[in-house]
Amino acid sequence: MRIASCLVAATAVLAVLLTGQQDSGKFQFVEVSPADSGIHWIHDNARSDSRFLPESLGPGCAFLDYDGDGWQDVFLVNSGPSDFYRPSQKRRNALYRNQGDGTFLDVTEAAGVEGGTFGMGVAVADYDNDGDPDLLVTAYGALKLFQNQGDGTFREVARRAGLAWTGWTTSAAWFDADLDGDLDVYIGSFVKFDASMGGICGKNGLGLHFYCIPSLFEPTASRLYRNNGDGTFSRADRGTAIAEALGKALGVVADDVDGNGYMDLFIANDTVQNFLFLNHGPDGWEEVGLWAEVAFSADGRARSGMGVDAADWNGDGKSDLFVANVDGEMFSLYQNRGDGTFLDVAFPTGIAEATRLLSGWGLRFADFDLDGAVDLILANGHPDDMIERHRPRVTYREPLLLFAGGSSPRNVSGQAGGPFQERWPARGLAVGDYDNNGRLDVLVGNNGEAPLVLRNRSGAGNHWLGLELVGVRSNRDAIGAKVSWRVGGKTRSLRKVGGGSYLSSHDPRIIIGLGAVTSLDWVEIEWPNRERTRQRIEKPALNRYIKVIESVPQPVARPVP
Repeated sequence: MRIASCLVAATAVLAVLLTGQQDSGKFQFVEVSPADSGIHWIHDNARSDSRFLPESLGPGCAFLDYDGDGWQDVFLVNSGPSDFYRPSQKRRNALYRNQGDGTFLDVTEAAGVEGGTFGMGVAVADYDNDGDPDLLVTAYGALKLFQNQGDGTFREVARRAGLAWTGWTTSAAWFDADLDGDLDVYIGSFVKFDASMGGICGKNGLGLHFYCIPSLFEPTASRLYRNNGDGTFSRADRGTAIAEALGKALGVVADDVDGNGYMDLFIANDTVQNFLFLNHGPDGWEEVGLWAEVAFSADGRARSGMGVDAADWNGDGKSDLFVANVDGEMFSLYQNRGDGTFLDVAFPTGIAEATRLLSGWGLRFADFDLDGAVDLILANGHPDDMIERHRPRVTYREPLLLFAGGSSPRNVSGQAGGPFQERWPARGLAVGDYDNNGRLDVLVGNNGEAPLVLRNRSGAGNHWLGLELVGVRSNRDAIGAKVSWRVGGKTRSLRKVGGGSYLSSHDPRIIIGLGAVTSLDWVEIEWPNRERTRQRIEKPALNRYIKVIESVPQPVARPVP
């Protein structure tokens, strides 16, 4: 009976998806070479014959405008010294300044963000509300908090800020949990691991080691830190469901999935159940993953959750969830039913079949061709570089995938350009409009290799509006803001989520794709404060970015540099 009802529900979901808008622009991404971009950095995954597990999980990456010049810069996370790795030469992260002409300049040392630990991921946000984005770098070892000084340099302040934590931290999400106007942070923790656990998996009699499946290691508790508003943080997870839920966190996204005005947390765990923490405001946190039907697969199995994101995939006004898993498990698109539960529609949408032999990491819901429909990009690569020796049809290097939204979710990877025909050891993925033309470009962190930079040339002729939101009473990054707009007699909306993808951070600006439409009736921002105040912009000019400051009745025009 339950199977039949699920099939009926899945068919209904597919019918809804089939009523959407047709894709109006062709997808086209072009790989930008290091010679053209100026990004010559290469990730060092510290690969050894012992196959220590941290070697296989990085790196993360980010788009951010660290110097406030209107152009998105690039941050790349590297490994470094640890209890199992002593590099012969200094390993460092990389910060590249966007020079506004399609090229980037390495400013890492001048900025003071080299690292010095075995880095994993990066979460970008203006946690001190001073107008400059700061960097939280997670790690196998000591995490780092780089506070932006506003003069092109950063200062490492993790211990001073109360975020000193040595363990194995992965993805993090900045969001305003208590709506007090500053950003709190959830930091995911992976497994208990140390150097003594290397070389324990594989054909040890032959001296042939594989990377272990994380089910062999003990889970850990992740943490939630409350922003005290004075540059410091306090633990806010003690005695809550967050502290009680031992997991193996790899991906996290913050979104208001139940519509109560508070940002919730969805956690992708590796080999144990996923968590969905509902934020009840003053009444605390509740973990409802099992009841919401997002904890396990449809047959009740824990999967290897890695990358996550949240968005209103089908335009029904409710936040849906996505999880990328390892090969053989298929990825999940969880459709929000609106009653607190979700339905996995990966099979009727074709996502399950397309991902059957893949392992997914970084991912992002976004309108890449500016036609008004939500698309989905997936970065894939198997965690074990020796997988091909014992798993036929599964490869270490895997292709990127792109699904177009609109009339139906369609796998358009074969039409999206040369980079989608190649294979990569992909991990982190960030999206950002680094050339300021309204089209979201893509940055992929490759394990043990150079990053991949993709320039987006999709949706030629389609119109758009870019919004740079600046909170005043709300957190300055306006994470949690709901943006609605009316066009052609229809109202649509999206929410600015916190976190998402895998170990990575995106361009914070919001881009609304409009297809052939040449005018908007209005755009309205519901700010993420306790009163949920609204601010409307009538008839905004299109094909440009505008800065919208909270409580200011009209936007401040910001021409493209």
